[in-house]
Amino acid sequence: MNLKPQLKIKIQIHCGDEIAIGPGKADLLDAIREHGSISAAGRAMNMSYRRAWLLVDAMNRCWDAPLVHTAPGRAKGSGAQLTQLGEQVLSHYRALQQTLEHAAQSEHYTALAQQLLPEPKISQKA
Repeated sequence: MNLKPQLKIKIQIHCGDEIAIGPGKADLLDAIREHGSISAAGRAMNMSYRRAWLLVDAMNRCWDAPLVHTAPGRAKGSGAQLTQLGEQVLSHYRALQQTLEHAAQSEHYTALAQQLLPEPKISQKA
């Protein structure tokens, strides 16, 4: 199999031992914005409500203010929505991702890719 080497940059911003935001949490924020609830966002991502809620809880505890506002119930205005800070954090995170994606076109990556094998050798002695 002849695969072209690829660069994958995964950005995780930590708050102590907790991931304050990373690719999965950013995707969850996008889904909450789109669906208006944590449970619907979780379903859209094939994730349990509990898992989605735990991720939201972790994010909300890592920033100066919550990223997601929740209003329980079935009445108008219930569900979940991104706060102003949530929108800002998500926007900055996506911009950072986009900036770093350009690294795959850099001369430094090209130099590394030229020396990289398409697959590991079976043995170091081979």
